[in-house]
Amino acid sequence: MSKSSLQQMKPQDIVVLAKLIAINDPDYTQMALSEMLYMSQSEISSSISRSSYAGLIINKGKEVNRKLFFDFIKCGLAVVFPQHPGAIVRGTVTAHSAPPLDMEIVSEEKYVWPYARGSSRGQSIDPLYPTVPKAVALDSSLHELLALMDAIRVGRAREKNRALELLEQRIC
Repeated sequence: MSKSSLQQMKPQDIVVLAKLIAINDPDYTQMALSEMLYMSQSEISSSISRSSYAGLIINKGKEVNRKLFFDFIKCGLAVVFPQHPGAIVRGTVTAHSAPPLDMEIVSEEKYVWPYARGSSRGQSIDPLYPTVPKAVALDSSLHELLALMDAIRVGRAREKNRALELLEQRIC
């Protein structure tokens, strides 16, 4: 396997970057991120390495390059990590069904990340990483960021545009 293939971004990298923005603490530790995201420490380390290689983490691995990350979300997220709604399942609300979009967009369709402990039913949306529903239960800021990103991955033009406006306020 070539070095460049080891540096290709993975969906969990988006989750790690979103968590770094949500906690907004340059003194984070990889062990703390591992615990908060229910990922192994080696997954966190590899994610930080890939994001640094891509220029999404700067200043010796301590800061998210927010403008570049937002540009990636705006132009590449739905293309690189596309998603289509699936079967009706129990789970945790996402996209336009979750805050902050749920107050602005009225829809009969409800989207959820499949999760046995979830309190809603709706069409399933695969999260960017399997532990996302568990991790967002502990962090409403992370939940909002990832739900807005899902609105970009699965939403119609109106949802995508509003999600981008809200993400730009939170990220840039």
